[in-house]
Amino acid sequence: MTAGQGATPPGPRLRLGTELAQIAEQLVVLARGQNRLHELYEAVISRDQDLSEVLELIVRTAMDLVGARYGALGVLDEAGERLHEFIPMGLSDAEKAALAGVALPSGRGLLGHLITHPESVRVKNISAHPASVGLPPGHPPMHTMVGAAVTTRGRVYGNLYLCEREDGRPFDSHDEAMIASFAEAAGLAIDDASLMRQTRLDAEQFQRMLLPRLPDLRPFTAGAVYRPATTPRHIGGDWYDALLMPGRACAAVIGDVVGHDLEAAAAMAQTRNMLLALLHNSTGGPAAVLADLDRTVEALTGNPVTTVCLARIEPEPAAVGGHPAHWRLSWSNAGHPPPLLITPDGQAGYLVAQPDLPLGVDTSVPRRDHTRLVPPASTVVFYTDGVTEHPDRSPDQTMAGLAATAAAHAHLPLRELIDALVDHHPSDGHDDMAILAVKIPPSGP
Repeated sequence: MTAGQGATPPGPRLRLGTELAQIAEQLVVLARGQNRLHELYEAVISRDQDLSEVLELIVRTAMDLVGARYGALGVLDEAGERLHEFIPMGLSDAEKAALAGVALPSGRGLLGHLITHPESVRVKNISAHPASVGLPPGHPPMHTMVGAAVTTRGRVYGNLYLCEREDGRPFDSHDEAMIASFAEAAGLAIDDASLMRQTRLDAEQFQRMLLPRLPDLRPFTAGAVYRPATTPRHIGGDWYDALLMPGRACAAVIGDVVGHDLEAAAAMAQTRNMLLALLHNSTGGPAAVLADLDRTVEALTGNPVTTVCLARIEPEPAAVGGHPAHWRLSWSNAGHPPPLLITPDGQAGYLVAQPDLPLGVDTSVPRRDHTRLVPPASTVVFYTDGVTEHPDRSPDQTMAGLAATAAAHAHLPLRELIDALVDHHPSDGHDDMAILAVKIPPSGP
Protein backbone atom coordinates (compact mmCIF):
# COMPACT_ATOMS: atom_id res chain seq x y z
CA MET A 1 0.00 0.00 0.00
CA THR A 2 1.60 3.20 -1.14
CA ALA A 3 1.70 6.34 0.92
CA GLY A 4 -1.56 8.22 0.73
CA GLN A 5 -3.66 5.14 -0.13
CA GLY A 6 -6.98 5.14 1.79
CA ALA A 7 -6.55 8.71 3.04
CA THR A 8 -9.53 11.13 2.85
CA PRO A 9 -8.95 13.76 0.18
CA PRO A 10 -8.60 17.30 1.59
CA GLY A 11 -11.61 18.61 -0.36
CA PRO A 12 -14.26 16.31 1.15
CA ARG A 13 -12.75 16.67 4.62
CA LEU A 14 -13.04 20.46 4.42
CA ARG A 15 -16.56 20.27 3.09
CA LEU A 16 -17.56 17.85 5.86
CA GLY A 17 -16.05 20.12 8.51
CA THR A 18 -17.89 23.13 7.10
CA GLU A 19 -21.20 21.27 7.00
CA LEU A 20 -20.76 20.03 10.57
CA ALA A 21 -19.98 23.57 11.70
CA GLN A 22 -23.12 24.83 9.97
CA ILE A 23 -25.20 22.10 11.59
CA ALA A 24 -23.76 22.98 15.00
CA GLU A 25 -24.55 26.65 14.38
CA GLN A 26 -28.11 25.77 13.38
CA LEU A 27 -28.56 23.71 16.55
CA VAL A 28 -27.40 26.67 18.65
CA VAL A 29 -29.81 28.97 16.85
CA LEU A 30 -32.67 26.50 17.27
CA ALA A 31 -31.90 26.10 20.97
CA ARG A 32 -31.87 29.87 21.39
CA GLY A 33 -35.13 30.12 19.52
CA GLN A 34 -36.73 27.45 21.72
CA ASN A 35 -35.64 29.32 24.83
CA ARG A 36 -37.05 32.57 23.48
CA LEU A 37 -40.36 30.91 22.63
CA HIS A 38 -40.53 29.46 26.14
CA GLU A 39 -39.83 32.88 27.63
CA LEU A 40 -42.52 34.42 25.45
CA TYR A 41 -45.08 31.84 26.55
CA GLU A 42 -44.14 32.31 30.20
CA ALA A 43 -44.52 36.06 29.82
CA VAL A 44 -48.04 35.66 28.49
CA ILE A 45 -49.25 33.00 30.90
CA SER A 46 -47.36 33.65 34.11
CA ARG A 47 -46.62 37.36 34.16
CA ASP A 48 -50.11 38.63 33.36
CA GLN A 49 -48.88 40.85 30.53
CA ASP A 50 -51.41 42.77 28.53
CA LEU A 51 -51.82 42.26 24.77
CA SER A 52 -49.99 45.48 23.87
CA GLU A 53 -47.01 44.41 25.98
CA VAL A 54 -47.05 40.96 24.36
CA LEU A 55 -46.93 42.49 20.87
CA GLU A 56 -43.88 44.60 21.79
CA LEU A 57 -42.24 41.56 23.39
CA ILE A 58 -42.76 39.56 20.21
CA VAL A 59 -40.95 42.19 18.13
CA ARG A 60 -38.06 42.50 20.59
CA THR A 61 -37.68 38.71 20.78
CA ALA A 62 -37.71 38.33 17.00
CA MET A 63 -35.05 41.04 16.65
CA ASP A 64 -32.86 39.23 19.16
CA LEU A 65 -33.32 35.88 17.44
CA VAL A 66 -31.83 37.03 14.13
CA GLY A 67 -29.74 39.95 15.38
CA ALA A 68 -31.87 42.55 13.59
CA ARG A 69 -31.39 46.26 14.12
CA TYR A 70 -35.04 47.11 13.37
CA GLY A 71 -38.26 45.21 13.84
CA ALA A 72 -41.98 45.82 13.55
CA LEU A 73 -45.31 44.07 13.86
CA GLY A 74 -48.16 45.17 11.65
CA VAL A 75 -51.65 44.26 12.86
CA LEU A 76 -54.32 43.94 10.17
CA ASP A 77 -57.78 45.46 10.28
CA GLU A 78 -60.92 43.34 10.60
CA ALA A 79 -61.13 42.91 6.83
CA GLY A 80 -57.51 41.73 6.71
CA GLU A 81 -56.70 44.18 3.92
CA ARG A 82 -54.75 47.01 5.55
CA LEU A 83 -52.62 47.65 8.61
CA HIS A 84 -54.70 48.82 11.54
CA GLU A 85 -51.78 49.08 13.98
CA PHE A 86 -48.02 49.26 13.47
CA ILE A 87 -45.54 48.59 16.29
CA PRO A 88 -41.99 49.59 15.32
CA MET A 89 -38.97 48.83 17.50
CA GLY A 90 -35.27 49.67 17.33
CA LEU A 91 -35.55 53.30 16.22
CA SER A 92 -33.22 55.72 17.99
CA ASP A 93 -34.51 58.99 19.42
CA ALA A 94 -32.99 60.83 16.48
CA GLU A 95 -34.66 58.47 14.00
CA LYS A 96 -37.99 58.89 15.75
CA ALA A 97 -37.60 62.66 15.61
CA ALA A 98 -36.83 62.48 11.88
CA LEU A 99 -40.08 60.58 11.35
CA ALA A 100 -42.18 63.01 13.40
CA GLY A 101 -45.31 63.83 11.46
CA VAL A 102 -44.94 60.88 9.09
CA ALA A 103 -48.00 58.64 9.16
CA LEU A 104 -47.53 55.05 10.21
CA PRO A 105 -47.59 52.51 7.36
CA SER A 106 -51.03 51.36 6.27
CA GLY A 107 -49.96 48.40 4.17
CA ARG A 108 -48.60 49.51 0.80
CA GLY A 109 -45.51 48.41 -1.10
CA LEU A 110 -43.51 45.55 0.31
CA LEU A 111 -45.61 45.53 3.47
CA GLY A 112 -48.70 45.19 1.31
CA HIS A 113 -47.04 42.32 -0.53
CA LEU A 114 -46.84 40.40 2.75
CA ILE A 115 -50.51 41.12 3.37
CA THR A 116 -51.60 39.72 0.00
CA HIS A 117 -49.02 36.92 0.13
CA PRO A 118 -49.02 35.77 3.78
CA GLU A 119 -45.91 33.66 3.69
CA SER A 120 -42.30 34.10 4.75
CA VAL A 121 -40.18 36.42 2.63
CA ARG A 122 -36.49 37.30 2.53
CA VAL A 123 -35.25 40.34 0.60
CA LYS A 124 -31.61 41.29 -0.01
CA ASN A 125 -32.39 44.66 -1.59
CA ILE A 126 -35.66 46.28 -0.53
CA SER A 127 -35.56 49.03 -3.16
CA ALA A 128 -35.08 46.47 -5.96
CA HIS A 129 -38.08 44.36 -4.98
CA PRO A 130 -40.93 44.61 -7.53
CA ALA A 131 -43.43 45.56 -4.79
CA SER A 132 -41.26 48.26 -3.23
CA VAL A 133 -42.58 51.84 -3.32
CA GLY A 134 -39.64 53.38 -1.48
CA LEU A 135 -39.23 54.75 2.02
CA PRO A 136 -40.82 57.99 3.29
CA PRO A 137 -38.67 61.10 3.94
CA GLY A 138 -36.74 60.85 7.19
CA HIS A 139 -36.94 57.06 7.27
CA PRO A 140 -33.62 55.38 8.18
CA PRO A 141 -32.04 53.53 5.23
CA MET A 142 -33.00 49.86 5.06
CA HIS A 143 -31.82 47.35 2.50
CA THR A 144 -32.45 43.82 3.81
CA MET A 145 -35.58 42.36 5.30
CA VAL A 146 -37.06 39.09 6.47
CA GLY A 147 -40.72 38.73 7.34
CA ALA A 148 -43.48 36.26 8.04
CA ALA A 149 -47.23 36.22 8.58
CA VAL A 150 -48.62 35.82 12.09
CA THR A 151 -51.84 33.82 12.18
CA THR A 152 -54.33 33.20 14.97
CA ARG A 153 -57.13 30.65 14.69
CA GLY A 154 -56.60 30.23 10.95
CA ARG A 155 -56.75 33.97 10.25
CA VAL A 156 -53.85 36.27 9.40
CA TYR A 157 -53.50 38.55 12.41
CA GLY A 158 -50.58 40.58 11.05
CA ASN A 159 -47.03 40.42 9.78
CA LEU A 160 -43.65 40.40 11.48
CA TYR A 161 -40.89 42.41 9.80
CA LEU A 162 -37.14 42.44 10.59
CA CYS A 163 -34.67 44.73 8.84
CA GLU A 164 -30.88 45.11 8.78
CA ARG A 165 -28.77 42.57 10.67
CA GLU A 166 -26.51 44.08 13.29
CA ASP A 167 -23.45 42.41 11.70
CA GLY A 168 -24.17 43.98 8.32
CA ARG A 169 -24.73 40.65 6.57
CA PRO A 170 -27.94 39.89 4.67
CA PHE A 171 -30.50 37.62 6.26
CA ASP A 172 -29.99 33.98 5.31
CA SER A 173 -32.26 30.97 4.95
CA HIS A 174 -31.79 30.05 8.61
CA ASP A 175 -33.04 33.50 9.65
CA GLU A 176 -36.07 33.11 7.41
CA ALA A 177 -36.87 29.66 8.80
CA MET A 178 -36.40 30.91 12.36
CA ILE A 179 -38.74 33.90 11.89
CA ALA A 180 -41.33 31.75 10.13
CA SER A 181 -41.35 29.32 13.06
CA PHE A 182 -41.34 32.13 15.58
CA ALA A 183 -44.28 33.81 13.84
CA GLU A 184 -46.33 30.62 14.32
CA ALA A 185 -45.54 30.56 18.04
CA ALA A 186 -46.19 34.31 18.29
CA GLY A 187 -49.68 33.68 16.91
CA LEU A 188 -50.38 31.29 19.76
CA ALA A 189 -49.09 33.82 22.30
CA ILE A 190 -51.25 36.57 20.78
CA ASP A 191 -54.26 34.27 20.82
CA ASP A 192 -53.72 33.48 24.51
CA ALA A 193 -53.23 37.15 25.37
CA SER A 194 -56.35 38.11 23.39
CA LEU A 195 -58.39 35.48 25.21
CA MET A 196 -57.08 36.72 28.54
CA ARG A 197 -57.99 40.28 27.65
CA GLN A 198 -61.50 39.25 26.62
CA THR A 199 -61.90 37.17 29.77
CA ARG A 200 -60.86 40.14 31.84
CA LEU A 201 -63.30 42.43 30.03
CA ASP A 202 -66.11 39.91 30.46
CA ALA A 203 -65.33 39.49 34.16
CA GLU A 204 -65.14 43.24 34.63
CA GLN A 205 -68.52 43.62 32.94
CA PHE A 206 -69.86 40.84 35.17
CA GLN A 207 -68.63 42.69 38.25
CA ARG A 208 -70.17 45.97 37.08
CA MET A 209 -73.50 44.22 36.56
CA LEU A 210 -73.38 43.00 40.15
CA LEU A 211 -72.90 46.50 41.52
CA PRO A 212 -76.17 48.31 42.27
CA ARG A 213 -77.67 51.40 40.82
CA LEU A 214 -78.28 53.47 43.90
CA PRO A 215 -81.99 54.00 44.61
CA ASP A 216 -83.71 57.30 45.31
CA LEU A 217 -82.52 58.11 48.83
CA ARG A 218 -84.21 61.48 49.34
CA PRO A 219 -83.80 63.45 51.53
CA PHE A 220 -80.25 62.04 51.36
CA THR A 221 -78.08 62.39 48.26
CA ALA A 222 -75.73 59.57 47.29
CA GLY A 223 -73.31 58.73 44.53
CA ALA A 224 -70.79 56.00 43.80
CA VAL A 225 -68.04 55.13 41.35
CA TYR A 226 -66.13 51.97 40.51
CA ARG A 227 -62.80 51.85 38.65
CA PRO A 228 -61.17 48.53 37.67
CA ALA A 229 -57.52 47.87 38.39
CA THR A 230 -54.87 48.60 35.79
CA THR A 231 -53.30 45.19 36.41
CA PRO A 232 -54.21 42.65 33.70
CA ARG A 233 -56.48 39.75 34.70
CA HIS A 234 -57.31 41.54 37.97
CA ILE A 235 -60.96 41.17 38.97
CA GLY A 236 -61.74 42.60 42.36
CA GLY A 237 -64.44 41.97 44.94
CA ASP A 238 -65.23 45.63 45.69
CA TRP A 239 -68.90 46.45 46.33
CA TYR A 240 -71.13 49.11 47.85
CA ASP A 241 -74.79 49.76 48.55
CA ALA A 242 -77.13 52.28 50.16
CA LEU A 243 -80.81 52.13 51.06
CA LEU A 244 -83.42 53.93 53.10
CA MET A 245 -84.40 52.48 56.47
CA PRO A 246 -87.38 53.11 58.74
CA GLY A 247 -87.20 56.25 60.89
CA ARG A 248 -85.82 58.57 58.17
CA ALA A 249 -82.54 56.64 58.34
CA CYS A 250 -80.11 55.70 55.59
CA ALA A 251 -77.86 52.63 55.61
CA ALA A 252 -74.61 52.69 53.63
CA VAL A 253 -72.11 49.88 53.19
CA ILE A 254 -68.89 49.28 51.35
CA GLY A 255 -66.86 46.07 51.25
CA ASP A 256 -63.99 44.26 49.63
CA VAL A 257 -63.70 40.48 49.23
CA VAL A 258 -60.13 39.22 49.38
CA GLY A 259 -59.04 37.94 45.96
CA HIS A 260 -58.82 39.19 42.40
CA ASP A 261 -60.73 36.73 40.29
CA LEU A 262 -64.24 35.61 39.38
CA GLU A 263 -64.51 33.75 42.68
CA ALA A 264 -64.05 37.04 44.51
CA ALA A 265 -66.69 38.72 42.35
CA ALA A 266 -69.17 35.87 42.95
CA ALA A 267 -68.47 35.94 46.70
CA MET A 268 -69.05 39.68 46.67
CA ALA A 269 -72.51 39.18 45.13
CA GLN A 270 -73.43 36.54 47.71
CA THR A 271 -72.28 38.63 50.65
CA ARG A 272 -74.01 41.77 49.40
CA ASN A 273 -77.34 40.01 48.92
CA MET A 274 -77.13 38.40 52.35
CA LEU A 275 -76.45 41.77 53.94
CA LEU A 276 -79.42 43.38 52.20
CA ALA A 277 -81.71 40.64 53.52
CA LEU A 278 -80.36 41.07 57.06
CA LEU A 279 -80.74 44.85 56.94
CA HIS A 280 -84.38 44.56 55.94
CA ASN A 281 -85.12 42.27 58.87
CA SER A 282 -82.89 43.70 61.58
CA THR A 283 -83.66 46.25 64.29
CA GLY A 284 -80.14 46.26 65.72
CA GLY A 285 -77.20 48.55 65.01
CA PRO A 286 -74.50 48.05 62.39
CA ALA A 287 -72.40 45.84 64.68
CA ALA A 288 -75.28 43.42 65.26
CA VAL A 289 -75.99 43.24 61.53
CA LEU A 290 -72.35 42.51 60.68
CA ALA A 291 -72.20 39.83 63.38
CA ASP A 292 -75.27 38.16 61.85
CA LEU A 293 -73.73 38.48 58.39
CA ASP A 294 -70.47 36.91 59.55
CA ARG A 295 -72.28 33.90 61.01
CA THR A 296 -74.50 33.53 57.93
CA VAL A 297 -71.57 33.66 55.51
CA GLU A 298 -69.67 31.11 57.59
CA ALA A 299 -72.65 28.73 57.77
CA LEU A 300 -73.79 28.92 54.16
CA THR A 301 -70.73 29.65 52.03
CA GLY A 302 -67.02 29.10 51.74
CA ASN A 303 -66.46 32.74 50.85
CA PRO A 304 -63.03 34.25 51.46
CA VAL A 305 -62.22 36.91 54.04
CA THR A 306 -64.11 40.16 53.50
CA THR A 307 -63.67 43.66 54.89
CA VAL A 308 -66.83 45.72 55.40
CA CYS A 309 -67.84 49.09 56.80
CA LEU A 310 -71.56 49.42 57.54
CA ALA A 311 -73.06 52.73 58.64
CA ARG A 312 -76.48 54.04 59.66
CA ILE A 313 -77.32 57.74 59.46
CA GLU A 314 -80.45 58.89 61.30
CA PRO A 315 -81.80 62.15 62.74
CA GLU A 316 -81.34 63.19 66.33
CA PRO A 317 -84.41 64.48 68.22
CA ALA A 318 -86.02 67.31 66.24
CA ALA A 319 -85.00 70.88 66.83
CA VAL A 320 -86.79 74.09 65.76
CA GLY A 321 -89.22 73.51 62.91
CA GLY A 322 -89.03 69.74 63.18
CA HIS A 323 -85.63 69.50 61.51
CA PRO A 324 -82.70 67.80 63.26
CA ALA A 325 -79.95 70.00 64.60
CA HIS A 326 -77.58 67.05 64.19
CA TRP A 327 -77.60 63.61 62.65
CA ARG A 328 -76.41 60.48 64.35
CA LEU A 329 -73.84 58.47 62.42
CA SER A 330 -73.36 54.92 63.73
CA TRP A 331 -70.94 52.54 62.06
CA SER A 332 -69.19 49.24 62.55
CA ASN A 333 -65.91 48.46 60.82
CA ALA A 334 -64.89 44.91 59.95
CA GLY A 335 -61.26 45.48 59.03
CA HIS A 336 -62.03 48.18 56.45
CA PRO A 337 -60.46 51.63 55.94
CA PRO A 338 -62.19 54.29 58.09
CA PRO A 339 -64.90 56.53 56.59
CA LEU A 340 -64.02 60.10 55.67
CA LEU A 341 -66.28 62.88 57.01
CA ILE A 342 -66.51 66.20 55.14
CA THR A 343 -68.22 68.89 57.23
CA PRO A 344 -70.20 71.81 55.73
CA ASP A 345 -67.25 74.17 56.29
CA GLY A 346 -65.07 72.06 53.97
CA GLN A 347 -63.03 70.27 56.63
CA ALA A 348 -62.22 66.60 55.93
CA GLY A 349 -61.23 64.09 58.62
CA TYR A 350 -61.38 60.37 59.19
CA LEU A 351 -63.75 58.66 61.60
CA VAL A 352 -60.97 56.79 63.31
CA ALA A 353 -61.94 53.87 65.54
CA GLN A 354 -60.31 50.54 66.30
CA PRO A 355 -61.56 48.20 63.55
CA ASP A 356 -62.94 44.76 64.30
CA LEU A 357 -61.90 41.56 62.54
CA PRO A 358 -62.89 41.12 58.89
CA LEU A 359 -65.70 38.73 58.07
CA GLY A 360 -64.65 35.12 57.82
CA VAL A 361 -61.99 35.17 60.53
CA ASP A 362 -63.60 34.42 63.91
CA THR A 363 -67.34 34.75 64.54
CA SER A 364 -66.89 34.42 68.31
CA VAL A 365 -65.16 37.80 68.64
CA PRO A 366 -67.75 40.53 69.42
CA ARG A 367 -68.25 43.53 67.14
CA ARG A 368 -68.62 47.15 68.22
CA ASP A 369 -70.67 50.16 67.17
CA HIS A 370 -69.14 53.63 66.99
CA THR A 371 -71.22 56.82 67.07
CA ARG A 372 -70.65 60.44 66.05
CA LEU A 373 -73.04 63.38 65.89
CA VAL A 374 -72.54 65.19 62.61
CA PRO A 375 -74.03 68.49 61.41
CA PRO A 376 -76.53 68.72 58.57
CA ALA A 377 -75.10 69.03 55.03
CA SER A 378 -72.10 66.85 55.96
CA THR A 379 -70.85 64.21 53.52
CA VAL A 380 -69.65 60.75 54.51
CA VAL A 381 -67.24 59.09 52.07
CA PHE A 382 -66.69 55.32 52.09
CA TYR A 383 -63.94 53.79 49.93
CA THR A 384 -61.98 50.58 49.36
CA ASP A 385 -58.27 50.21 49.97
CA GLY A 386 -57.52 50.38 46.25
CA VAL A 387 -58.08 54.14 46.52
CA THR A 388 -55.23 54.64 49.00
CA GLU A 389 -52.77 51.74 48.63
CA HIS A 390 -49.37 52.60 47.14
CA PRO A 391 -46.28 50.38 47.47
CA ASP A 392 -43.91 53.34 47.74
CA ARG A 393 -45.93 55.51 50.13
CA SER A 394 -47.09 54.95 53.70
CA PRO A 395 -50.81 54.64 54.50
CA ASP A 396 -50.59 57.89 56.49
CA GLN A 397 -49.32 59.71 53.39
CA THR A 398 -51.92 58.34 51.00
CA MET A 399 -54.82 58.84 53.42
CA ALA A 400 -53.69 62.39 54.06
CA GLY A 401 -53.64 62.89 50.29
CA LEU A 402 -57.21 61.62 49.94
CA ALA A 403 -58.42 63.89 52.76
CA ALA A 404 -56.66 66.87 51.17
CA THR A 405 -58.34 66.16 47.84
CA ALA A 406 -61.71 65.89 49.56
CA ALA A 407 -61.22 69.21 51.35
CA ALA A 408 -60.08 70.94 48.15
CA HIS A 409 -63.20 69.80 46.28
CA ALA A 410 -65.71 69.90 49.14
CA HIS A 411 -67.56 72.83 47.53
CA LEU A 412 -68.43 70.83 44.40
CA PRO A 413 -71.71 69.00 43.83
CA LEU A 414 -71.58 65.43 45.08
CA ARG A 415 -71.09 63.82 41.66
CA GLU A 416 -68.19 66.10 40.82
CA LEU A 417 -66.67 65.54 44.27
CA ILE A 418 -66.69 61.77 43.75
CA ASP A 419 -65.14 62.13 40.31
CA ALA A 420 -62.40 64.32 41.76
CA LEU A 421 -61.64 61.76 44.47
CA VAL A 422 -61.26 58.90 42.01
CA ASP A 423 -59.43 60.97 39.39
CA HIS A 424 -56.88 62.26 41.90
CA HIS A 425 -56.57 59.13 44.01
CA PRO A 426 -53.22 58.68 45.83
CA SER A 427 -52.83 54.97 45.01
CA ASP A 428 -50.80 53.37 42.20
CA GLY A 429 -53.93 51.91 40.56
CA HIS A 430 -52.92 48.26 40.99
CA ASP A 431 -56.19 47.41 42.73
CA ASP A 432 -59.86 48.05 42.04
CA MET A 433 -61.29 51.26 43.45
CA ALA A 434 -64.81 51.92 44.74
CA ILE A 435 -66.11 55.08 46.39
CA LEU A 436 -69.54 55.66 47.93
CA ALA A 437 -70.51 59.10 49.24
CA VAL A 438 -73.68 60.01 51.15
CA LYS A 439 -74.63 63.66 51.71
CA ILE A 440 -76.76 64.35 54.77
CA PRO A 441 -79.76 66.68 54.26
CA PRO A 442 -79.17 70.34 55.08
CA SER A 443 -81.03 72.08 57.89
CA GLY A 444 -84.19 74.01 57.14
CA PRO A 445 -87.18 73.16 54.94
